[in-house]
Amino acid sequence: MEIFFNGNKQVFANVNGHTIKTDQAVKSGGEGEYPEPFTLFLASLGTCAGIYVKSFCDQRSIPTDHIRLTQSQGYNPVLKMIDQIEIQIHVPADFPDKYENAVIQTASLCAVKRHLKDEIEVNVRIIRK
Repeated sequence: MEIFFNGNKQVFANVNGHTIKTDQAVKSGGEGEYPEPFTLFLASLGTCAGIYVKSFCDQRSIPTDHIRLTQSQGYNPVLKMIDQIEIQIHVPADFPDKYENAVIQTASLCAVKRHLKDEIEVNVRIIRK
């Protein structure tokens, strides 16, 4: 991985032939043209859980075109850090009940989540539409 600067507050990374572009928000002196690095960190958690859910469903021939994940964060103002992350797996009403716990456990195996510090609680749950 190579990290380099692209003017003002933009920092880019070359990773396996791809360029990941970051910027800072306007309020932080950037141009807001690309996501902030911390936003990408948070997105990496959700997208990692997402690929685990996608693979789980693909292995069982469960269509994924109506499955979505959403993620929210809880902020501790005393620590000035995120102290809780919740990932919700939104499934259609006909998603097989027998797979609810298994798909939650599968999403929780995400490699990004497993690398988080113990102080951050990550919850995964199902949301039916």
